[in-house]
Amino acid sequence: MTRKPDSDELEAFRDAVRDVRPLAAEPRVSQRRKPRPRAAFRRRDEVAVLEESIRFTALELEVESGDELSFRRPGVQDGVMRKLRRGQYRLEAEIDLHGLTLPEAKQGLREFLAQALLRQLRCIRIVHGKGLRSGPRGPVLKNAVNLVLQRTDAVVAFCSARQVDGGTGAVYVLLSGSR
Repeated sequence: MTRKPDSDELEAFRDAVRDVRPLAAEPRVSQRRKPRPRAAFRRRDEVAVLEESIRFTALELEVESGDELSFRRPGVQDGVMRKLRRGQYRLEAEIDLHGLTLPEAKQGLREFLAQALLRQLRCIRIVHGKGLRSGPRGPVLKNAVNLVLQRTDAVVAFCSARQVDGGTGAVYVLLSGSR
């Protein structure tokens, strides 16, 4: 059983704490989440792989002007390719290479892929043109894009775009989600 303090005790307590003032409250510090660690060597290695993948010989260029491009890594399901062909993935970025020289296109593609990987993009579009003005050499940029994408490990799959998005003059590219 607890006893109730009498009036003398309450008066003594009030006298004891009469001059007490609350402490000035300091502003609270919000706990921000630490940024995710970034592996500098991994990014540098990815860029090096991209640069290496852009080097190719004329013997490796074999796509014709009207040919549709299609590529997928082992394990990519049919449903994923079907959605990609239908343009059902949201495009997060695109680059237009047609009209550029091969060295300009290679440099632009290298930078674009590196940025897409750094930004952890999932689906991008690359417009390379159909190569109709390339003459007997065939579609130079289309061949280069085909080869580079196949050699880039972060590329899960790619295919020619729908007609409304460029048809055989563009590709949808699905990048690895683990980047």
